[in-house]
Amino acid sequence: MTLGSGRGVRAGPIGLARNVIKVWALMGGVSLVAVVAINVISVVGAVVWKPFPGDFEMTEVGVAVAAFAFLPYCQLTGANVTADIFTAGASPRWIAGFTLLGSVIALGFSLILLRQMYLGMVDQKAFEYTTAILQFPHWIAFVPILVSLALLAVAAAITLVENAQTMAKA
Repeated sequence: MTLGSGRGVRAGPIGLARNVIKVWALMGGVSLVAVVAINVISVVGAVVWKPFPGDFEMTEVGVAVAAFAFLPYCQLTGANVTADIFTAGASPRWIAGFTLLGSVIALGFSLILLRQMYLGMVDQKAFEYTTAILQFPHWIAFVPILVSLALLAVAAAITLVENAQTMAKA
């Protein structure tokens, strides 16, 4: 079984991390399906019976959680957006170097975002911010996002090591 990266099965902690990241991305997809269901119920409900209260709030949280859930998988599989036009004529060594640099930057940004989102969650909890209609505490939405960012850091570390090995061989 592969995770779409073409690197094959890995045992040990790296294999476990890859599988956790894959399952986390799938859970992000489930979150998006739930958002679509909520919106369908809301639209149909507004026409047939009464409106669905809090649909906008649930959509907002669900989409944010799903978007962050996909980030580790995209990093791990190399599915992030790239500007290949600039490297079309580059040698394999240069491409490996750019890919390695991308992993370093991804690791740095994931750690910065993890810290800042954690501080944001603490503030949201301290000030007891809630959504307007459902009174859903904002800080709860930060928890799966923090997990996603931690998994993004793990994925970036994995790709960093793999890209360093590729760079050494090029």
